[in-house]
Amino acid sequence: MITLRDITVWDTGETIDLTIPGGVMPDGEYDAAGMTLAPGFADPHVHFRDPGQTYKESMVSGCAAAASGGYTDVLIMPNTVPAMDGESLDDPDAPGAREVLDAGCTDVIDYLQHYEAVHKVDLPVRYDLCVCASKGRAGHEATELDHWRRHMPGQDDAAKDRYQLAHPVTAISDDGSAVTPGILDDVFAMTRESGLYLIEHCEHHDTGAVHDGPVSRKLGVPGIPEDTELRIVERDIAKARETGVHVHFQHVSTAISFDAIRRAKAEGLPITCETAPHYLALCDEALLKYGTLAKMNPPLRSEADRRATIEAIADGTVDMLATDHAPHTLEEKERGFLEAPNGIIGLECAYGVCHKVLVDGGFISDERLIELMSVAPMRLMGHEPTDISALLGGRKPEDGTVVNRVLDLGAIDPTAAAGVGLAVLNTNEAWTVDPERFHSKARNTPFGGWSVTGRPLATIIGPKLVFSRIGR
Repeated sequence: MITLRDITVWDTGETIDLTIPGGVMPDGEYDAAGMTLAPGFADPHVHFRDPGQTYKESMVSGCAAAASGGYTDVLIMPNTVPAMDGESLDDPDAPGAREVLDAGCTDVIDYLQHYEAVHKVDLPVRYDLCVCASKGRAGHEATELDHWRRHMPGQDDAAKDRYQLAHPVTAISDDGSAVTPGILDDVFAMTRESGLYLIEHCEHHDTGAVHDGPVSRKLGVPGIPEDTELRIVERDIAKARETGVHVHFQHVSTAISFDAIRRAKAEGLPITCETAPHYLALCDEALLKYGTLAKMNPPLRSEADRRATIEAIADGTVDMLATDHAPHTLEEKERGFLEAPNGIIGLECAYGVCHKVLVDGGFISDERLIELMSVAPMRLMGHEPTDISALLGGRKPEDGTVVNRVLDLGAIDPTAAAGVGLAVLNTNEAWTVDPERFHSKARNTPFGGWSVTGRPLATIIGPKLVFSRIGR
């Protein structure tokens, strides 16, 4: 039995004792004064490279990284190899196919749903799956809803095993690419029929590697104009207005796109959006210091755009923060600006980076950051964040009694316990980001060596402690 004494509930300020049946730290009582108990973080935008590119990351290492960062829930993007499009794999010689077929699975959805059973592992994070908008994620033909409808929640659930129930398909995207014009109508029609939401990589360019501006010219690298993002945002807002389909824009990075999203929300359209820690913490000038470790898509924008991103977070235009965790090897990232792959990892330092910039900077509160990293993304993914006060039950004594109420995770109803996801945070801890200590296989981050504040100390799923650095 593990007991954390005098921990503070994030949204009420009540001091309680938390009892956990067991997990990854020795039994005993621990002083948790100064720590905060919050619903676990959720990330609707991660790439775990499994199957097909497990030299970069795997479900095992990616989930370990997530748990280390305070995440209890993630949404796996479909740019796996083969792509997660619901199509049966017929060619064993296709890239990545052998891995899936040798596991006795028919397609990538089947493989990822049964990953724990196939590999005989218990993953420390809950995950949902995002299906491709186009077959092979090639942009030529929309995926067949009938080929993956059965994986959605509520579709013949009685016939599903526990792995299929635990890892449903809950969203549609061609992340890494915007939905192509030729299939846009088909994808919106499919999304509307499915009742899911469309996650849009809201950017398209044919040339360029970094933001178009003084930095790109100084580097001698072709630039990407900011309107490459706006054009997709405005196009999809129009389709949302026409169809009623919920569109969620990923990694929004420019002031002009935030303005368009503000107007769409004011109109009452079903639009949500996220941004990522790197767009609020860095601008394109970071390329001069970090090189290709700061290369991503969309690219880091101007300092004015970075400030506009923070403003959009502060005024509520941004609904949530997502990492776009994108592992690559350092060898790949050293190929130069034109050839190095886009993206950085982020799960293990996202909270610290965001806390340093947003909370320490005075733009939002600790509570608002938790809403952006937990409450809002959980609801986007179709789940309810853990309500700690509801688990406590009853009412806090009003007679001046100073005895803490106790949240005993081992004593709550098993059905309720299964849905619990919690993070223990030290909102004031100062620490230095050290990629060599990450649980991810990858090290491609520009935040190595950064001094940040706010650190996840433990992650709890159900009644089980799945990660802890308390007492280390």
